[in-house]
Amino acid sequence: MERYLKNKLKNGTFQNVADKTSKTMSAIKGMNNKTTELCFRMMLARNGVKGWKMNYKSIVGKPDFFFEDRKLAVFIDGCYWHGCPTCGHIPKKHSEFWKAKIKRNQERDKRVTRENEDNGIKVIRFWEHELKSSENRKIVIKNVIKILSRRQ
Repeated sequence: MERYLKNKLKNGTFQNVADKTSKTMSAIKGMNNKTTELCFRMMLARNGVKGWKMNYKSIVGKPDFFFEDRKLAVFIDGCYWHGCPTCGHIPKKHSEFWKAKIKRNQERDKRVTRENEDNGIKVIRFWEHELKSSENRKIVIKNVIKILSRRQ
């Protein structure tokens, strides 16, 4: 855990955390989230969209999807971890830590977007909740296809 965030916690650690909660939180990983990246991947495949790579390490921020020939990076941001204004929230327990954590994530997202755009890469971001309903998924894939067709 980053030093900055550790300073937000009493004695630099979470206090009185149940074993079950600790185990659950440590199991959460940042890649291949079944409700987001897998859903988006299936949307691309079902619509015949090709030419993408997942978690492309050569691009700042390792976008969830990268279309190298179109220089398009797609990030699917989790509502909780990235502070979605629609459905994100700050937990009541250790709220100072979580406020700082989510704020840092948002600042990093802005920096990653800016750096990629400065390097000629178009960045689009979708919220996790935008992939929940079939109506929203149709809108998302339509936007992606539209942007891909323009970036030649």
